[in-house]
Amino acid sequence: MMVRLASIRERLKRARGEGGFTLIEILVVIAIIALIMSLVGPRVLNYLGESKVKAAKIQIQSFGSALDLFNLDTGRYPSTSEGLTALVQSPGTVPSWNGPYLKGGVLPADPWGKAYVYRSPGEHGPYDIMSYGSDGQEGGSGTAADIASWTR
Repeated sequence: MMVRLASIRERLKRARGEGGFTLIEILVVIAIIALIMSLVGPRVLNYLGESKVKAAKIQIQSFGSALDLFNLDTGRYPSTSEGLTALVQSPGTVPSWNGPYLKGGVLPADPWGKAYVYRSPGEHGPYDIMSYGSDGQEGGSGTAADIASWTR
């Protein structure tokens, strides 16, 4: 029994000296992770910005389809004052309104949380729909560029 107890103590002493990581090892791992994130992070953020631009283009196309249905039912496009809201709520003065023309009956904001700009008649067609991009101001470049119904 005494021999067995001594061998257990020896094993415990050896285990204490071998277990765990040193501070240097932990710092090296953290530095490697930080380096990887600094290389990968900007690319991920760039993809996020590009996906919002694509989402805005898809929403604008969806508005175009809904506006065409509104036009088929009523014989006209909503006026600028009626806006895109006419696609989800009856303007009241249109007896042949057969909406809502957008799925869910909700008018979505652009991917940056701002309202789309709608003009009818438009400068580029019967209507113009646009989002001012990430900066919310007219003009810009990259993700801050305007996204419009007349550009593809």
